[in-house]
Amino acid sequence: MAEAAIMASDSLWRRLRSEAQRTAAADPVFGKALAGAILAHDNFAAALSDLIGQRLGSNAAERARFASFARDAFHGEPDLIETASRDLQAIASRDPAIAELLPPLLHYKGYVALQAWRVSHWLWHRGQIDAALLFQNEASNVLQVSIHPAASIGSAVYLDHATGIVIGANVVIGDEVTILQNVSIGRRSELPTRSPRVGRGVFIGSGATILGDIAIGDFAKIGAGTVVTRDIPAGCTAVGNPARLTNCPEAASAA
Repeated sequence: MAEAAIMASDSLWRRLRSEAQRTAAADPVFGKALAGAILAHDNFAAALSDLIGQRLGSNAAERARFASFARDAFHGEPDLIETASRDLQAIASRDPAIAELLPPLLHYKGYVALQAWRVSHWLWHRGQIDAALLFQNEASNVLQVSIHPAASIGSAVYLDHATGIVIGANVVIGDEVTILQNVSIGRRSELPTRSPRVGRGVFIGSGATILGDIAIGDFAKIGAGTVVTRDIPAGCTAVGNPARLTNCPEAASAA
């Protein structure tokens, strides 16, 4: 798996460098920024580590420290770079406003916040709790995205717009999920406290709230502003407060 991850990230890196070179040639002023962000690095892991450091750190020492943590994570678990590659490609495939990989890498804070979380998750599971929580805190302060290091998130995930996203401890999110701004996913106050499980390919609209020991089935859709406190079957759309179901595959097949 690690060898395949390196091969996939190498292919993505070649594409990113090609985009950066074309952009730099077309816009020499912006090209200076691209030289430091992309062209000065040898691989995707190095560029992404530096990007995380630049976005989270408020001074040179902090930027170097965050970048160092990220490099350690990407070196210690190369699959993280494959996952970061999938996340970036997911944006390019789902966002109709872009067609290339370079803009979301450099300018989409949801992407950087998600990769910073992946580093924090790696730190958390290696007992570096304070460092993991530092990543969460700075991502929350700077990027307005708070994801607990103990959450679990799959690959090809897209945090669209991202401002105000809160994902609590032990939440499980599957592959190919899209989450819009101001979404909260976490536990309820009742005991025992258990967190939601979000299946593959789920779309969660802006301002939605998903709480408690519940499951959101694969390819379900959660409408904007919906409050979900019970299971949502696969393929269904949930809307309203409290959530009500519509467009369920079972209902359509029964009809």
